[in-house]
Amino acid sequence: MGARRLAPWLLLAALLGAPAFGSAAESGTTRIVVVTHGQANDPFWSVVKRGIDQARDDLGVEVEYAAPPSFDVIRMARLIEAAAASKPAGLAVSIPDADALREALDQAVGAGIPVVSLNSGADVSGELGALLHVGQTEHEAGLRAGRKLARAGVVKAVCLNHEVGNVALDRRCEGFAEGLGGDVTLLATSFDPTEIGRAVSAHLSRSPETQAVLTLSPAPAEAVLAALEEEGRVGSVRLATFDLSPAILEALVAGKLAFAIDQQPFLQGYLAVSTLVLRHRYGVVPASDVLTGPGFVTPADAARVIELTRQGVR
Repeated sequence: MGARRLAPWLLLAALLGAPAFGSAAESGTTRIVVVTHGQANDPFWSVVKRGIDQARDDLGVEVEYAAPPSFDVIRMARLIEAAAASKPAGLAVSIPDADALREALDQAVGAGIPVVSLNSGADVSGELGALLHVGQTEHEAGLRAGRKLARAGVVKAVCLNHEVGNVALDRRCEGFAEGLGGDVTLLATSFDPTEIGRAVSAHLSRSPETQAVLTLSPAPAEAVLAALEEEGRVGSVRLATFDLSPAILEALVAGKLAFAIDQQPFLQGYLAVSTLVLRHRYGVVPASDVLTGPGFVTPADAARVIELTRQGVR
């Protein structure tokens, strides 16, 4: 009977190009499914995945990971539906858009599947039935970034959003504008580095009084830095970013970035999986959300973080 119920979802998964998730009963092991919105070419999500894989190995469980090939919350909802239909022991999800994912998450929670949110969705996680959230409060992280640049004398800045429609990124820019208390322009781009560089250069030409750029991920920051270097604006335009990469840390050591905001993505992946495994095995769950950030890495302390970032854990 269970196999017959699952068959339509396997067909749906195949039609959508989604993975055909296994069954915990069929595998005989604890099986966790993780569905995120992260793009495969984003170095941030590779660190989340490393944390997921480490928890899998440490705890001896089966973990299946899925994400759309590009930012697409409708496709992500279908992945959540397919994952829930396979009846895993637990489901970990990022929530970049609560409205788009609400129905799929309602189905999962209604089917009795324990859900933990990670990375994005701190403000809606409980409302959508998740046991807890593992990550940072996005508005607060942006707020603190804005205050930090304001203390450095910045009054006019750009917040570059490379995933328009990702509510978590909107929260970062909103918090940043509030924390800076000055003039903040929202610059929307794609994830393409060439487009990012051109967009930033064009904006600086239109608004040469701009003093700082905040990016929301390492890859866009690297593209902005390349554009600033080409135009000889490094230093005259401050650059700060969310999240880390080896290139970002090297730029910090060289004094080319003001700071990077670290939300510890390895910990997000590791704790999301381990929390679901502990609930399945022992019925224990932390009583509150687990905050993994924000923390700030500056030129003064970037050097000691570089090796761990190269290893994929920072």
